[in-house]
Amino acid sequence: MTLSIRNQLPGTVTTITPGEVMATVGIRLTGGQTLTAAITLEAVTELGLAPGSAVRALVKSTEVALATGPVEGLSIRNQLPGTVTDLATGGAMASVKLSVDGGSLTAAVTREAVEDLALTVGSRAVALIKSTEVSLATA
Repeated sequence: MTLSIRNQLPGTVTTITPGEVMATVGIRLTGGQTLTAAITLEAVTELGLAPGSAVRALVKSTEVALATGPVEGLSIRNQLPGTVTDLATGGAMASVKLSVDGGSLTAAVTREAVEDLALTVGSRAVALIKSTEVSLATA
C-alpha cells in the first residue's frame, strides 16, 4: 500500500494504556525519542499491538505545528526537536522539512507562521503533534 502521508516514523511499542474505548500507545522511535499515539482499542487489537511490536507512526503534515523551542504548559505530548532542512513558501502556505533523530518530518504551516518564527534552513525547531493525530501501522 502506498500512502500520501509523508511523515512515517519507525519505532517500537513500549507501553499500551487501555481505556474504555481508546488506548494510548507509547512508542520509542528509532532515533530514541518517544511518541504517544491515542488510538481505539479496536485498532490495538486489529494491529496485534503489544510492547515490542514494530510500528510506523503516521502523521499528516497538516497536523504538525512548529515552535522555536520546547513548550511548557501545553497538552500536546509529542514534541520532537529538529533542524529545518528544507523550506518552500507560497503565497499562503509553506512546507517545512525538519531533520529529527532517526528521520524527518514535514509540517504544512502558513507562510506568516514561518515569517513570525523566523524559520530558515538550519534553524532549530520543535515539531508539536497531538497524540490523537498519530496513526499507527504495523511494520
